[in-house]
Amino acid sequence: MSSILKGQAHVYGDDVDTDRIIPGKYTKTLDLQSLAAHVLEDLDPDFRGRMATGDMVVGGDNFGCGSSREQAPLALKTAGVSVVIARYFARIFYRNAINVGLPAIEVPDLQASTGDLLSVDLSRGVVSNLSQGTEHRAQAMPEMMMAILSAGGLVEYLRQHGDYPPTAQPRDTL
Repeated sequence: MSSILKGQAHVYGDDVDTDRIIPGKYTKTLDLQSLAAHVLEDLDPDFRGRMATGDMVVGGDNFGCGSSREQAPLALKTAGVSVVIARYFARIFYRNAINVGLPAIEVPDLQASTGDLLSVDLSRGVVSNLSQGTEHRAQAMPEMMMAILSAGGLVEYLRQHGDYPPTAQPRDTL
């Protein structure tokens, strides 16, 4: 994964919960394409028709609050969202996003409108609104998280490093 991402912004407000990201009625499937087909449909029914692979979701405070379901970041990632930017993430959403390989970055002062072209440098923690000519600082993505994202998520990272699945230990016989 490149540490520099570019895409159009799709901007939403505060307190976007996981049920708004992927409605609960769709979470009983393992088909990721089905999840992606319904991402954000209750919040923005036209999202899937407007978005292009590489686009970015921008939220306000408390993005990803509510249920701890990892289907929410999985649906965004599978739909082609390259990064989620928010002023503040619900912690479980943030960790789930990184664990499934979806970059999430907190930018407290980002001003963006839907359709703005953004550039995100994860390793430096810089988000540029190319449409408005502004630059915003965030915390740089830690090296370990960059490694997890580059691998495609935590499970792939562990597979590549020989730690997954855990090696079964022989049982003592009686």
